Amino acid sequence: MVCGMKLLSWNVNGIRAVLKKGFADFVSVESPDILCLQESKARPEQVELPLEFGGYRNYWSCADKPGYSGVVAFSREEPLDVKEGLGIEEHDKEGRVLTLEYPDFILVNVYTPNAQNELRRLPYRLEWDAAFREHVAREAERKPVVFCGDLNVAHHEIDLARPKENRRNPGFSDEERSSFTQLLDAGFTDTFRHHYPDKEDAYSWWSYRAGARQRNVGWRIDYFGVSDGFMDRVKDAWILPEVMGSDHCPVGIELG
Repeated sequence: MVCGMKLLSWNVNGIRAVLKKGFADFVSVESPDILCLQESKARPEQVELPLEFGGYRNYWSCADKPGYSGVVAFSREEPLDVKEGLGIEEHDKEGRVLTLEYPDFILVNVYTPNAQNELRRLPYRLEWDAAFREHVAREAERKPVVFCGDLNVAHHEIDLARPKENRRNPGFSDEERSSFTQLLDAGFTDTFRHHYPDKEDAYSWWSYRAGARQRNVGWRIDYFGVSDGFMDRVKDAWILPEVMGSDHCPVGIELG
C-alpha cells in the first residue's frame, strides 16, 4: 500500500465554506491517497460532497458544539480500523482526533486546541498535549505512526516570520514549544524540517489581518510527523502556500 502514496493535510476553516472556493478542483488535481482535514465545522449529514470525492471513503469526528472544530479523513483505501478521540471524555467533546490503521502504519489526524488570547487556555492545552503524546506513543508500540494536522505551535524561530514579537503569544509560548519538543522526543520526526532544515519563509498559516498572506508574514503550525524508524519511507515533504480557500494552506508528504 505504501509505495508512492501521497498524503495531504489541510485546516480548511470550514468544509462547507471551502467547498465553495474550488476545494473539489484542488482534490481532483492533487489526487491524494489520503486527505486529512481539520476545523471541518460540520457534521457529515450537513455536507454534500461533489463527485470528485466518489473514490474516497470518509471518516468524521465532530464536536458536540455545532459549527466548531472537527476533523475528517478521506481515504482511497478502507482502513483496518478507525477510532475517534483519545478515549478521554474531557478531551473528546471537541472532535479533534481521528486514528486510522493501515497495513503498514497508523495515521492520526489531529487539530490541537489553541491556547487562546493571553494564554488563558494554556493549562488545558498542555494537558491535552500530554494526552495526545501518550496516545501516539501508545499507537507507535504497535506500528509506525504518521500524525498530521494543525498542531497550533510554531516550534522554532525559523517557523514564523516574527518570533521576537510573538514570544509569549499563543502558538509560540515557551510552554507550547517545549511540549512539541517532548512530542518529537517521544520518537517522532518533523518531516518538513528533516528534509528542509534551513528553509526560511515556509509557512502554513497567515492571519487575515493587514495583508499578512500577501506579505508572507506567517507561521508554520501544520505538520506531518512520523515515527523515527519510518522516516526512510518519507521521500519528500512540502507546503502548498499557493492553494487558497482558508487561512491555512495544505501540507503533504510522499511515502515510498
